[in-house]
Amino acid sequence: MDIFSELESSAQCYANAFPVVFTRGRGSWLYDDAGNAYLDFLAGAGSLNYGHNHPVLKQALLDYIAADGVAHGLDLHTTAKARFMAAFRDLVLAPRGLEYRLQFTGPTGANAVEAALKLARKVKGRSSVIAFTNGFHGVTLGALAATGNRHHRGGSGVPLANVTRMPYAGYLGRDADTLRILDRLLGDPSSGIDLPAAMIVETVQGEGGLNSASTAWLQGLAQLCRKRDILLIVDDIQAGCGRTGTFFSFEPAGIQPDMVTLSKSLSGYGLPMALLLYRPQLDVWKPGEHNGTFRGNNHAFVTAAAALEHFWADDALAANVRARSEQLREGLQRLSERFGVARVRIKGRGLMQGIECADGATADRISRAAFQRGLIIETSGNRGQVLKCLCPLTISTGELRDGLGRLAASLEQELGGRTAQAS
Repeated sequence: MDIFSELESSAQCYANAFPVVFTRGRGSWLYDDAGNAYLDFLAGAGSLNYGHNHPVLKQALLDYIAADGVAHGLDLHTTAKARFMAAFRDLVLAPRGLEYRLQFTGPTGANAVEAALKLARKVKGRSSVIAFTNGFHGVTLGALAATGNRHHRGGSGVPLANVTRMPYAGYLGRDADTLRILDRLLGDPSSGIDLPAAMIVETVQGEGGLNSASTAWLQGLAQLCRKRDILLIVDDIQAGCGRTGTFFSFEPAGIQPDMVTLSKSLSGYGLPMALLLYRPQLDVWKPGEHNGTFRGNNHAFVTAAAALEHFWADDALAANVRARSEQLREGLQRLSERFGVARVRIKGRGLMQGIECADGATADRISRAAFQRGLIIETSGNRGQVLKCLCPLTISTGELRDGLGRLAASLEQELGGRTAQAS
């Protein structure tokens, strides 16, 4: 019996899908203890936008540690924090005309969501929050109440309250105006829907199956929130930090949320770090009212600052994401045409795209077949039916072509027919 089966909790899940022992990672690749190489289309569930062990980020961290830089500092002021905050202001907020306060929450995305929900309720004096079908916001109790997935919600052990679920963009079909329905319910004093403190939404639902809201829907949602005096929280934990081609996923819609949650690729190196952004007038916390021992991960500050300075001082990375996104879209389109839309349908945007299969069992078989071909790709969606491509944003044209080829061969194996060509 190996050490993992002997001691590790049954809560583990990724190891069940990819049952090898990994030893190292570099760029878009992972390597196991038998020397096998795997193209990584999982990328730490979106936590490694800049790939594994990017040399610029790695050197910044090594230099900081070698100089005995502060490793742990609660929320004390440190040079590492100051450098990150300055870089975030100058390279992210200022160029986009955004003015937000920065709150360093506990190091997980779920904790940033918890802080956002607490703050919204504190500001508005209302307990209710509106979340959307197929949304995923974390598995701590407050965030879990806003999460739609029955499997995750089933682990709570207590009632999950104070969240009202509404249909996401397209949930009721292309012809249904879900925002009009929501506005009608909020405006009717007999609808039974209480006026919420906030609405929380993902512009692209990662765990929910790559459902993507249109620009018009996002703009309409922002207008509705203003009309009804509701705070708008955009959960950009997976879709942010460049994943969709802009630093924030909501930028193409031209909206400015009241709050934004970030985590995953914020540190750029896979180090735990989470951030809540909110408009300055919402800064009503009392000192320590939302705290945590690890809300000052200085090693993460170092790599996060290095990532911003290296990748976001110009448009080079974003341009590469747009180019690779189009390459991915074209490759997936060829697969869709080969196997038929009823069996393989394209979803998502940016480097957060994938294909929806007929059912979860089919998607699982394709994922396993891909792993045997040296491609790590996970499934998502309400029934696990979506194969999700979350490759590093730094992936090369050749690596992406390689990955699409392995995916095509896996589809061929499981769905049959002549081999689809993807590039």
